[in-house]
Amino acid sequence: MDNEPGVLARVVGLFSGRGYNIESLTVSEVDGKRHTSRISLVTSGTPLVIEQIKGLLDRLVPVHKVHDLTVGPAHVEREMALVKIVNKGENRVECLRVAESFRARTLDSTLNSFIFEVTGSSEKVSAFVELMSSLGDVEIARTGVCGITRGNSVDLSD
Repeated sequence: MDNEPGVLARVVGLFSGRGYNIESLTVSEVDGKRHTSRISLVTSGTPLVIEQIKGLLDRLVPVHKVHDLTVGPAHVEREMALVKIVNKGENRVECLRVAESFRARTLDSTLNSFIFEVTGSSEKVSAFVELMSSLGDVEIARTGVCGITRGNSVDLSD
């Protein structure tokens, strides 16, 4: 889509105006020269509803292309979360063990807290958060899902 004011509001308005839910949303500029951004959006619905959403998005003027990564070529998707856990005692050692098994990076450590960065599928991130929640008080910041198709081709077309 074009990277200009109001485009994201139009996309979100399309969803809210029809009662569709956005489960995850990430937006970032991907080409500074052409002033284009990519929206990665996760929603759910029947196949008919998904086709309707794709059609509505495709008709928005600043949108160049709509891809459904759940059909067609294989794809890779990831989510990142920052997880702060506050605890004391033996639970701190267990936090480090859990983080290691999930390949989470320790970004900050104090006498009573850790901040971990975990990246992977949404299911992996949720499992990590659930385990950490059993070991102390948790605060979470999640990015939302970002995805791209696999293979040798690069889509640079409008």
